[in-house]
Amino acid sequence: MENFKFELDAVDGRSRAGRFMTPHGELRTPVFAPVGTQATVKALTPEQVESTGAKLLLANTYHLYLRPGPEVIAKLGGLHEFMGWQGPILTDSGGYQVFSLSGRREVDEKGVTFQSHLDGSEQRFTPESVIAVQEQLGADIIMAFDECPEPYDRAYNEVAMGRTHAWALRCLAAKQRDDQALFGILQGGIFPDLRAQSAEFIAGLDFPGNAIGGLSVGETKAEMNEMLEVIDPILPEDRPRYLMGVGSPDDIVEAVMRGVDLFDCVLPTRLARNHAALTRQGRMNLRKALYTEDERPLDPDCKCYACSHFTRAYLRHLCVANEMLAGSLLSIHNIHMLIDLTHDLRLAIESGSAAAFAEDFRRDYQKHRPEGI
Repeated sequence: MENFKFELDAVDGRSRAGRFMTPHGELRTPVFAPVGTQATVKALTPEQVESTGAKLLLANTYHLYLRPGPEVIAKLGGLHEFMGWQGPILTDSGGYQVFSLSGRREVDEKGVTFQSHLDGSEQRFTPESVIAVQEQLGADIIMAFDECPEPYDRAYNEVAMGRTHAWALRCLAAKQRDDQALFGILQGGIFPDLRAQSAEFIAGLDFPGNAIGGLSVGETKAEMNEMLEVIDPILPEDRPRYLMGVGSPDDIVEAVMRGVDLFDCVLPTRLARNHAALTRQGRMNLRKALYTEDERPLDPDCKCYACSHFTRAYLRHLCVANEMLAGSLLSIHNIHMLIDLTHDLRLAIESGSAAAFAEDFRRDYQKHRPEGI
């Protein structure tokens, strides 16, 4: 596609450093995307998000379809104008949200009928309608409609995979805009043969990028890594690979070492709203009494706004007092931490030291340290 181009700058083992050009700017991979589910990264302005170093944002088709509606967003200039973000945007298809509505949906070969979580009204998603909604939203990267089953039921994973493949073909046929890159999604649960089969099928459809769905949904970290190892040699080298819904620092490192390029997750902002900070030595609970008089920055090695201006003592005070600023400052830090991690992973790949970087990270992240790091 003329508006999109992916180039690999360096490969070290299976890890990759690349550049993905979009109509709204270049993404240097590996890259982490903060999640703006309802066209907003919770508790942050677009300027604050930009200050973290974030280049790509994710918004959610299911939620924006229900409120305010794709017609409204299209009339107001699309997501970039609507939410005041001029960098690249990715919208997921809403598949995960629809299939998480247990007991409130009915799946057939043509699509899914479901009840809105807002008012209980009956709604319908098909591959064609989901593409139409995403074209109205106007993101740079859009996702095919897939079925995301729980990971351990083999029989259902076979059915869902077949449906996902059929829907991928329909999404390709329905797509009309040339300024959007449609990514296919592969499924298969924790079954190596199904994962390989799905990777071969989706790769064969020549999408400009390929997404890995159905992971980080209840399986173990070892099982997720095994599935990434299965599909790594199958997916085309010249297309970006997107691991959906993964944002824990250790998961990002392990996935990059297995050939993944793009990530998104609500984790950094969700943890922030629950008074937790991400560091390369593990998580910190800022409500702990031991931080009451701690004059150190949250993370002495971090250059984010929160770490550059405030002490742990102040951040703990905000958390204990349930001040809104706590969520904002910790969100800035947590997103910055993941952006910084992917930046350093890229530098390690470019210098041929990715394996050593990963080993050092594992040692520091897994090492037992008392609170107060």
